[in-house]
Amino acid sequence: MILRSLGAVVLLLGGLTSPSTDAASANCNYYVSPSGSDRGDGSAQRPWKSIEQARDQLRAKKNHQNCDIVVNLKTGGYVVDKTINFTEADSGENGHKIIYRSADGPGKARLLGAKPLTGWQKYKDNIYKTKVDRNFYTLFEDGKRATTARYPNRTSDDLWSPYLFSVLPEAEYQAVHNWLFFDAKDVPKEWDPDFDKNAQMVVWSGGSWSWFTDTVPLGGADFRKNFFTLSYDARFHLVNSRSGSRYFLQNTLRFLDQPGEYYFDFANSEVYYWPKSSIDKVLAPTVKTLISLHGSSPDRRVQNVAFDGLALQYSDFVDWYRYGWNGPGDSGYEHKYPVYDRQIELPRNRFGMITLENTRDIDLTRLHISDSGYTGVFLNFANERVKVADSLLANIGGDGIKVEGGYPGEGAISGHHVFTNNYIYHVGELVPGDAAGIELMSTGYNEVSNIVVKHSARYGISLEVRPEIKNEDNYARGNKFSYIRLEETGLDSGDMGAFYTYGVHNVEPHPIDNYVTQMVIGDVLNDPAGQMPDSGTRGVHMDAGGCGFSISNVEVGKVSDDKYQAYKCNEVTNANWADGFDTSKMEYDKIGVTSAFPYPIPS
Repeated sequence: MILRSLGAVVLLLGGLTSPSTDAASANCNYYVSPSGSDRGDGSAQRPWKSIEQARDQLRAKKNHQNCDIVVNLKTGGYVVDKTINFTEADSGENGHKIIYRSADGPGKARLLGAKPLTGWQKYKDNIYKTKVDRNFYTLFEDGKRATTARYPNRTSDDLWSPYLFSVLPEAEYQAVHNWLFFDAKDVPKEWDPDFDKNAQMVVWSGGSWSWFTDTVPLGGADFRKNFFTLSYDARFHLVNSRSGSRYFLQNTLRFLDQPGEYYFDFANSEVYYWPKSSIDKVLAPTVKTLISLHGSSPDRRVQNVAFDGLALQYSDFVDWYRYGWNGPGDSGYEHKYPVYDRQIELPRNRFGMITLENTRDIDLTRLHISDSGYTGVFLNFANERVKVADSLLANIGGDGIKVEGGYPGEGAISGHHVFTNNYIYHVGELVPGDAAGIELMSTGYNEVSNIVVKHSARYGISLEVRPEIKNEDNYARGNKFSYIRLEETGLDSGDMGAFYTYGVHNVEPHPIDNYVTQMVIGDVLNDPAGQMPDSGTRGVHMDAGGCGFSISNVEVGKVSDDKYQAYKCNEVTNANWADGFDTSKMEYDKIGVTSAFPYPIPS
């Protein structure tokens, strides 16, 4: 990775003798600057030029750390050409941390996972094209995400609809996962002679089940029998007894018909774009992950590292996406509960703008994470005591924060995390299916507090395992949710709750060991296009064994189904779906982010 225009970075390193000033050594201060060089020594006078250089120098030189290391990044934007990787060799030692922070205030030092596209030439009318040296799967103009040219066109930048619907020509095709039959009136026959091999489909597979979305390249189209062939199987079959699957087509030049849309001709390495403002403001992503903290094993973790006040903007998506394996045991590994293969991400999709695996005691504070291709912060498998606090996450391709613990029954390897005072805004922009502001899976003893999630295709917050898991093998215990506001959720999906649980405490008895209190859920009303075939929206949905919860002081706005749907296996006190709701017990002034939140609230 190359970090350009890196501001001053202060490294407080115990046990490291500064190669320059005595003051630097005494105060443990080291620097990185835009004007730094490979020959810098980390002093204020001769700063290093990049985070990687500082990281490597510290890794090589530190002995017995006796104070915190602080890396201060000055104001500026720094292009990340390659993921910045941290291993256990970069851990803080002897109870001290290594801290990378924005020196001039939150959000001033910006790590940018994109760089401008150049060489544009006029193609025709308002459309430009240029040659590129790499593939990418999202695009940005002047700090906002562009839309892959699609059919039918979206009605708003804030919505995913409208959609087309698959049809069923004959009963034997109901169970297929890779052929989508279309209504002839939806797909003009004049597309047949020049069908675009770069075309893709985004589909809520499963017929009426609006649970997951697949983004899949098309392998071909038959305009006589009216079906598309998907290059990879969708998560579910494409028609059920209630409905066909909602879908739209994308990435074909003929669909590029309005400002803010782009088309990628992968075969010829050319991008076409119709700018909203200036073609000189178009940026393409360079990486999927900007910062990776990855220990070599659960016994050798990255630990005692912190990132404070940094802004991370822009990252890439993937060439195709499906949530999880389609069948139990499809991962190819033997597990006590092979059905859990269906509940977790495919290995290729286990990434975020910040990705953590095999870590402990990591602090992510006062961050501004925006315009991600997929998840903002992804905690994969073995992670313990990770904090995400006082941070703004906005315009996220998938989930805002996702924790994916280990397989049930094989040891609790993820937990004791703190997610507090975070504002999570616009999630599921590229993966509306199963999107959540915060998604916790097979993880326990976490604190989620003072959270706002606003504008989500599906969930606000979810806690999940599987309904087949025995209680003793279920690690989703001891979680506490408090002072939470969920607004504009369920915008594009059905059969959901703004606060959602799945498969938690499936077998009696149901001891109370998860807690929800002081939560306000705004209106949960989906699908402005009026196309939703699935069951309705709910405020709180305790799905498939969502038991063992204490729920108190919760208020839900308008919904299209129930404000609360659950088995009779939870303790509920003072909720507005039951008689006797007492608003005086609601601590409205404490719900949501606090006055300490360091960023302007998005509007």
